[in-house]
Amino acid sequence: MSWPNPFRRHDENTRHTWGYTFQWTPDHLTPEEYHPLKFSYDELAEECLNRLDAISPPASKELPRSRSRLPAKEGSEPAPKRDLYELLKDHHEEDEKLGQLWEEVNTIPDWVDWDQIARAYNSLLGGMGAARVTEVLARTGGFSPQVAKHRLYETTQHILQVTSSLSSIQPLGQGFASSIRVRLLHASVRHRILTLAAQKPSYYSVEKYGIPINDLDCVGTIATFSSTLIWLGFPRQGIFLRDQEVEDYIALWRLVAHYMGTPSEFFSSPAKARGIWESLMIEEIQPSPTSRILANNIIVSLQNQPPAYASRDFLVASARWLNGDDLADELGLMRPRFYYKALVAGQCLFFMGLCYSHRAVESWDRRKIAALRKIFYHIIVHNKDHGLGKETVFDFKYIPSLDITGTEMGEYVPGTQKSAVERRNLRTLVVAGAVMGCLSYIGLRVSWSLVKMVGSLVEL
Repeated sequence: MSWPNPFRRHDENTRHTWGYTFQWTPDHLTPEEYHPLKFSYDELAEECLNRLDAISPPASKELPRSRSRLPAKEGSEPAPKRDLYELLKDHHEEDEKLGQLWEEVNTIPDWVDWDQIARAYNSLLGGMGAARVTEVLARTGGFSPQVAKHRLYETTQHILQVTSSLSSIQPLGQGFASSIRVRLLHASVRHRILTLAAQKPSYYSVEKYGIPINDLDCVGTIATFSSTLIWLGFPRQGIFLRDQEVEDYIALWRLVAHYMGTPSEFFSSPAKARGIWESLMIEEIQPSPTSRILANNIIVSLQNQPPAYASRDFLVASARWLNGDDLADELGLMRPRFYYKALVAGQCLFFMGLCYSHRAVESWDRRKIAALRKIFYHIIVHNKDHGLGKETVFDFKYIPSLDITGTEMGEYVPGTQKSAVERRNLRTLVVAGAVMGCLSYIGLRVSWSLVKMVGSLVEL
């Protein structure tokens, strides 16, 4: 669902895709223009991965590249996971390639304005539709129903660390380190899939899908965390950022792109960031059967889970609200009852009230953002019952192999726990309805009084 805009212009440059409408500009790219990015990738990270494997080999060729060199003995504590970032930091002076990567990520580009980046932390802070990306995810087995929630939480940890503070995104900070870890994880997955494809060409088609985790995929990922949020996710919930907030937030993710070895020029301005995202929306969001399985498994992994205990119907209604019915239909998401759509509307009203009331007073806004960061980090990362339990080092857990060429569809299991989030949204909707009813009544009374007053003057 999206909010209708009666003032939107429609001409030869107007484009429509998945319920989203925009104007084509010189900042947009055609498929022919961005096609080469499907076959280019972060070669330096892969070269460094080979060096790090030589320094600290994985336990065996069949085990993840990011685990400890020595397996744990029976009855003993598990061996600590191998941290590729720490290996890089400790050994970059011993190898030319490692030194090159370390210098690259620690050399801050001239376009970085730390004051601007700092502003992004004091402002308001989303895809399973891309068939090429889902083919890579399916081969890792990491989005099966049993582990999809864990994978999503690991991604959320990275986002929370990147957006936690200015010191976190600066060299040697938590967000900086997690970005390097993810960069080396991508190199591990890419190397493994290409190795298996060389052994069995039918396993993965480079010609059809491009290099796994290529430059275009990485650009799309950065766009998902920035552009999608700014121009789709927030607006569809009734929240609109100021121009300065948009510039600052795009600048933050451009810096993350630099750390992760992703072409950062696509995020040199809000116009370019929006242009590449909308360009990819038109051609790259083409759901496949694998896309439908992964989208379903994400819903299955989150339904009836603490602390929110959101129902399947509510999660699907939320997905439809944010992504639109056209894309949701292609992803095979059911159409929930109107009641759940109303609950999502109540949630949007709740978020709008929270956002705009606090944004009116800067000190309130800062306290709210700081509190939410702390709460989310505890729930997602530190909570041992339904979170990660501890900070992940983004080790290579879900290893592509020749017997994993897809991911199975998860089955829906009804829950019995009532959802506090859904009850909150229902209360918000009822209160908003009551307030609107009272305002409408007052408006009608005032209008009727004015009509009678005008009538009396006319009689005189």
